[in-house]
Amino acid sequence: MDLPSPAPTRPPADARVVVLGTGGTIAGLADRPDQPLVYRAAQQGVDVLLAALPELQGLAIEHEQVAQLDSKDMGAVVWQPLLARCAAQLARPEVSGLVLTHGTDTLEESAWLLHRVLAPRKPLLLTAAMRPASARGADGPVNLLDALRLAADPAAPPGVALVFGGELLAPRGLRKLHPQRLSAFAPGPQGRLGELYGGRLRRPVPPPGPVPVDEPPLGLDPAGLPPAPWPRVEVLASHADADGALVDVLCAHRPADGRPLAGLIVAGTGNGTLHRGLAAALARARAQGCVVWRTSRLPEGEVIDPEAVDAGGQPLADLARPMAPDAPLPCIALSPWQARVELVLRLLAQPGGRRPG
Repeated sequence: MDLPSPAPTRPPADARVVVLGTGGTIAGLADRPDQPLVYRAAQQGVDVLLAALPELQGLAIEHEQVAQLDSKDMGAVVWQPLLARCAAQLARPEVSGLVLTHGTDTLEESAWLLHRVLAPRKPLLLTAAMRPASARGADGPVNLLDALRLAADPAAPPGVALVFGGELLAPRGLRKLHPQRLSAFAPGPQGRLGELYGGRLRRPVPPPGPVPVDEPPLGLDPAGLPPAPWPRVEVLASHADADGALVDVLCAHRPADGRPLAGLIVAGTGNGTLHRGLAAALARARAQGCVVWRTSRLPEGEVIDPEAVDAGGQPLADLARPMAPDAPLPCIALSPWQARVELVLRLLAQPGGRRPG
């Protein structure tokens, strides 16, 4: 049961929302309006997206194009300046909130990055689309409009969240679960934070279940992060017939910049279990100083380590340091993709900012 929606609120006269654009399907163009799957992402600037929304009259809006790419190509080369620009805009007292347009493919990773580094006290709302801007039934305009109205509302909850399909979703555990469906995202353990109707937020009553306690702030300066490349962390999965060949290849490989493998996220079966064929190779990787975390490849639930007092709350600061090859593998209560971002950030927070040890 929901409480009645609150009366509409108006932002202060001098409040303004800043929109940061990074491209994605929301800025894409289809060759034919009736063929929404045949399109080119990141074709329109954020200024064009805003100009298509006459409902924004009366809202003070600024915009900035931070990047213009298909989010499948997202990475540290964009994240580093994006974090710096978000931090700078959030520090402005006249800014009531930020809206970030983003592609859906890696949005859950960017959301976790922003949440963990910035932990903003103002709304930082990501939004996106499953259909390009020129397609019939494009979902981007209403998603963007909802995000802008919420960011301008003094009653909006602070922090990073996704505005998508009329819902407000927390970053922890956020996952894209469908390649075409308009309701492509599923919430994590916090559930849905609320629903949006005409830009007005209705929160569920009672609120979603227990909210997982995040680690303390990482202490990373968004403007002082090193330029790309960041520590090299890869993701692999346990599966039938899995062996250690891929682990050995990843450890031996050196990209052009010479970075060694700093970390591995292993998406285990079920409750984070690993094929015995992987064990020896992972021990070898750890002996070389590679940090190995395990999580689950399942789309729902979190890994629970029966040998740990509180597996979901292990101190990640300690887990980002090399461990003995025969020590139990830490299990992390995040998706493989968000766990990778977390480990990269933990390695950046280590002295030297590249690799532990």
